[in-house]
Amino acid sequence: MGKLTRNQKIFCDEYLIDLNATRAYKAAYKNVKKDETAAAAGARLLRNVKVKNYIDEKMKEREKRTEITQDKVLKELAKIGFANATDFVNVVEKEYLEDILDEEGNVIKQELRKYKTIDIRETDKLDKDKQAAIAGIKETQAGIEVKLNDKLKALELIGRHLGMFNDKLEVKGDIETHNPLKDLTTEELKKLIK
Repeated sequence: MGKLTRNQKIFCDEYLIDLNATRAYKAAYKNVKKDETAAAAGARLLRNVKVKNYIDEKMKEREKRTEITQDKVLKELAKIGFANATDFVNVVEKEYLEDILDEEGNVIKQELRKYKTIDIRETDKLDKDKQAAIAGIKETQAGIEVKLNDKLKALELIGRHLGMFNDKLEVKGDIETHNPLKDLTTEELKKLIK
């Protein structure tokens, strides 16, 4: 395997930070300012055999060093992605007796009334997988609020890992109408190059 160029190595090292090829390309090639250009060039660079091998090697090293594997990450994402609100709260019907009063305020009878409320499950009774989906719990004026981690984001990341989504950059343009050199002859073009 040949060596990477200086810019290719910078690109790879930047890419390994957050796996953002657009940002990594702009960090390695400072003259590129447009995200669209950087995204296309970054995607192309990721297909380069030397670049791909370097990134794969560094990712394997990091996996060994941190003991964080793709499987572990996917399992954590699955805990979030497949959690349901009913794992944490339950809508229940409760009853109470309402006093019916006469005009003087004396209780003349009691009537059974029903209402619906939410019971929050005790966290120590949840299994570890369910607990992992909780982003936070706080007490508010309205009661206890249970906030879950972002389910859609977790499912999106799982889907991307599994190759379920194809993000494609489509570049359209009309070279004929936007090309200032279109009417020049071959000889005139050669003179311009010199």
